[in-house]
Amino acid sequence: MPQSNALDNIIEKTISSLEESKKDIFLICESARKEYDDIKLELGLLQEEISQITKNVKILERNSQEARWRLMEVSKEFGKYTEDDIKIAYEKAEEISVEMAVLREKQEQLEKRRQELENRLISLEDTIKKAENLITKVCVIKDYLQGELTNISGEYDDLMQKHNMAIKVINAQEEERKRLAREIHDGPAQFIANLVFRVELTEKLLDKDIKRAREELEALKKMICAGMQDIRKIIYDLRPMSIDDLGLIPTVTRYINNFIERTGIDVKLDIRGRQARLDSTYEVTLFRLIQEALNNIYKHAEAKNARVRLEYGEESINLFISDDGIGFENKAIGEEQYGLLNMEERCRLLDGTIEIESAKNKGTTIKIMLPAKRGVKG
Repeated sequence: MPQSNALDNIIEKTISSLEESKKDIFLICESARKEYDDIKLELGLLQEEISQITKNVKILERNSQEARWRLMEVSKEFGKYTEDDIKIAYEKAEEISVEMAVLREKQEQLEKRRQELENRLISLEDTIKKAENLITKVCVIKDYLQGELTNISGEYDDLMQKHNMAIKVINAQEEERKRLAREIHDGPAQFIANLVFRVELTEKLLDKDIKRAREELEALKKMICAGMQDIRKIIYDLRPMSIDDLGLIPTVTRYINNFIERTGIDVKLDIRGRQARLDSTYEVTLFRLIQEALNNIYKHAEAKNARVRLEYGEESINLFISDDGIGFENKAIGEEQYGLLNMEERCRLLDGTIEIESAKNKGTTIKIMLPAKRGVKG
């Protein structure tokens, strides 16, 4: 239809414009981050220089006091000292006074520069936060347009139903993206920026203080090990590679053991039926459902114990996850319940079902069914 084609063209141009805007905002954000890191490095070096000047000023103040006492002594005992002695004492006191004035002037300039840099850092932090928020909003709008308006067809009621579901899913996805972005920004990004600063500092120390340079290198090794752990955790959260190599059960077992160690919540894993490798999509989906459910228990349930039961049936794969937490009043999944919404969407995409039973102070049970015949490899 002509109207449909015209609308599709408008949407396509809008999406393209949004993509370009997102790239521009991202470049601004990255430029601000680079400037922020450069200023932070300069600020660190500046602070070291100020500290050294402050020490030198204190030394000169002591020397100046001694020179003034010497000048007073030779001036009072005029008959005891020669004219040359008086001249030398006077010149020494004057020389120290001039040197101290120069240092104080430099110290004042450096302090002023430090204040300017600190104010600039605050301004850049605000710019980065605003740019990140703007990128998130542009992504939401772009995904909304791509997910809904590019396929406008069919009956109005069906369109509205898809529209409402897409908004919920997009919000859930954006929350996950923001969480991941925060993890990368607060973890690897900060680690790399700090690493660059420490490497540059070590380079400077190699010519001045080899012992401290070795200490910095030891600290760098520890930082790198810690940074690698953070990166591995993020990669594991994105997709645990052991699922492809070892399968679902070993990966879930490992995850639950780590979860118990991290949270203190006792989780029992119960596997029933004839185990078999499933299609990769099904194994990843089941793992994500268990991961999301346990994260919800940790964040919201205030539970001490939980149970995960996985049943391999002939017609379906059944998953039951329960806890002894505070529970909640049963109601339809709302837009704010991103975790449950994400689980519901994953089940729907594989033609599965999910039921949630919960009551106040009686814990929560999640029942999930996925059709087996579509996932089993053989």
